[in-house]
Amino acid sequence: MSEVSESGTAGSGRHAASPDLVDVPEHHPITERTVLHHGRVWDVVREAFTYGDGTIIREVVDHPGAVAILALDDDDRMLLIRQYRHPVRQRDWEIPAGLLDMAGEPPLTAAQRELGEEADLAATDWSVLAEFLNSPGGSSETIRVYLARGLSALPAFERHDEEADIEVAWAPLDEVVAAVLARRVQSPSLVVGALAAAAARARGWSSLGAGTEPWVRHPRLGEPPWAVPRDA
Repeated sequence: MSEVSESGTAGSGRHAASPDLVDVPEHHPITERTVLHHGRVWDVVREAFTYGDGTIIREVVDHPGAVAILALDDDDRMLLIRQYRHPVRQRDWEIPAGLLDMAGEPPLTAAQRELGEEADLAATDWSVLAEFLNSPGGSSETIRVYLARGLSALPAFERHDEEADIEVAWAPLDEVVAAVLARRVQSPSLVVGALAAAAARARGWSSLGAGTEPWVRHPRLGEPPWAVPRDA
């Protein structure tokens, strides 16, 4: 059974009653780095780094990051797409998204491109809705979710492979949130995006960032001390 501190918090008794809820950068010297697999988009690397009095070895997916787009129309309906995802052997509901795999392409430009390529849509109003680390225990992948409004149709884009039979649908934001809470949909960008949009809407959208806001916490595109050196 967990101990309960004097403040009533379960745990060791060392927990702060009101923690400073902000992530902080922390760099430990890399003593060895080996590329185990060089992939088309991301690598798998083994890194040894000093931590405390010893050395820790971890295998990490070195990922370029991605953008996702929550497109919302004037009736508070979200754009959803459904496509086959081979690693999990399912066809899941998602929001448009794409890798930052084009050298020099700004994240906002990538998001605008992906919305056109996956949903045949353009938007006039772009905001930063949320950012999250997809699996920080094993991957450097970080994702920025944009809110896109002021939507208009584009000519149909030619799609290939799993994207060739993408299904497109519109659903009220509240219905998507209900599906998330019922665990019927589980794509991380959709889950984070829908919950963040509902929370932001309840706050009058005051939490949104400008679409052109620098992505300072991105491991590759970010600024010190957030950027992760790649030549360690």
